[in-house]
Amino acid sequence: MPRPLWTGAISFGLVTIPVKIISATEDHAIRFHQVHLKDMGRVRTRKVCELDDEVVPQEEIGKGYELTKDQMVPISDEELDEMPLPTAKAIEIAAFISADSIDPIRISDSYYLAVDGQVAAKPYTLLRKALERSDKVAVAKFAWHGRERLGLLRVREGAIVLHSLRWPDEIRSPRSLTPKAIDLDDDEIERAVQLTDTMAMDDASGFRDQYRDALEELIEAKSGGKKIPEPVEGEERESGKVVDLMAALNASVEAAREARGEHGEDATVHEMRPGKKTTAKKMTAPDKKTAAKKAAAAKKSAARKPAAKKRSAS
Repeated sequence: MPRPLWTGAISFGLVTIPVKIISATEDHAIRFHQVHLKDMGRVRTRKVCELDDEVVPQEEIGKGYELTKDQMVPISDEELDEMPLPTAKAIEIAAFISADSIDPIRISDSYYLAVDGQVAAKPYTLLRKALERSDKVAVAKFAWHGRERLGLLRVREGAIVLHSLRWPDEIRSPRSLTPKAIDLDDDEIERAVQLTDTMAMDDASGFRDQYRDALEELIEAKSGGKKIPEPVEGEERESGKVVDLMAALNASVEAAREARGEHGEDATVHEMRPGKKTTAKKMTAPDKKTAAKKAAAAKKSAARKPAAKKRSAS
């Protein structure tokens, strides 16, 4: 289990649940160091005082709030810890609401809440069951990294998840960014809806970071003295070019149908391999009758498939 980031308790009415915050995500991005290209020596960031131009050791670095350009107020970690904040070591649940009422733009980082000791198992399970049965999420306040935050608690695979929420005044209004009123034909809108239906998926769990795969292949090739993979040939698109919107929608729908083999004719299947050219294989149906049977069977299977459950905010 990863190292706990925070220990405290969930305050659920008069119920207290000792918990530990565990990061719910992992960063798999490939990191680079800054180096001197001449001799590959590391280039590091030094912390230098701007008044005496001296490198400052970590133990001499503290916090300060700038009142004016010439006046700084020092604030120590001890003073922050002693602030009269009820949520300093508690995740205080304030309300229970519908998950649909939370705008996803407000959701920030995500963490798992693990029980801190066997005594917490029963009240933890009680809160989890209450959230599941009520089909609601909990809104809570908690202190994190020197400030009070708003959080959202929900259940995921038997564990309680804490999502950090941005405060309402931290969300900028997009009104100035939206385009002026545009006239659209109903046919264009209907065709766009048809495209969304054709490209619909049950969930987005099947996507993969192909850039990271290609980057790993590049690093492996360079470190092993092998030939660098050739770039993938992609379709070039002219930016700013005026296109026939309906023609583009029609072509998009047809391309999506072909990718899924919905015509009952020759369907093109693409093999997506990072760092290699995309190849296409032709799959030819033995005859139109067999293709029609396959299409009918696929539609029948899709009709029997249960609808995807509505997901809560995550």
